[in-house]
Amino acid sequence: MTHRLTATPDSSAIRILIGDDHPFMREGLAAVLDYKPDMTVVGQACNGYEAVELFRQHQPDVTLMDLRMPEMDGVKAIATICAEFDNARIIVLTTYDSDEDIYRGLRAGAKGYVLKDAEPDELLTAIRAVHNGKQYIPPAVGAKLAERLQSPELSDRELEVLRLMATGKSNLEISIALGIAEGTVKFHVKNILSKLAVSDRTQAMIVALKRGIITL
Repeated sequence: MTHRLTATPDSSAIRILIGDDHPFMREGLAAVLDYKPDMTVVGQACNGYEAVELFRQHQPDVTLMDLRMPEMDGVKAIATICAEFDNARIIVLTTYDSDEDIYRGLRAGAKGYVLKDAEPDELLTAIRAVHNGKQYIPPAVGAKLAERLQSPELSDRELEVLRLMATGKSNLEISIALGIAEGTVKFHVKNILSKLAVSDRTQAMIVALKRGIITL
């Protein structure tokens, strides 16, 4: 369901779109932002598809986007919007601070990254900074991003193997599921352990979950 605000905003106010699948979060954010004289909420979306559609309709100055949403996740919505609109200014607003989430959100085109448990003043600062053409990445988020950028990237096939490993499948079961030789699976597992800097499959799962590379 899409909510549209009918109040006539100050033409100089920062026009904001909110994308979040939790109604209380959307309504709470809208109430806080609309209270500020230099901001107005022009639309609220409950999933990624709706966020893209409302962006096309309203072309807001700043968009707040959750990463984990149904139907289309925030990363894909950000990438879709940024592919169409060069000047899109999007801030990831999320509960998640794993280095993989940070990396994916910013790689998709987001200009800022704020955690939902941040103080309201931090979010307002981020909105104003991004509206003025700057990036907003808190130091703790920046440190995790730097760590992620130094880590070797897993290939698409290695990610497939890793996800199947997470379900408890053996090398043989993975080979059947992917239609590849068991020896090839062993090669991928060896690469995964090396890239994650771990010595066994259990440690690989722990690191992959902690970093947000896979989710259960």
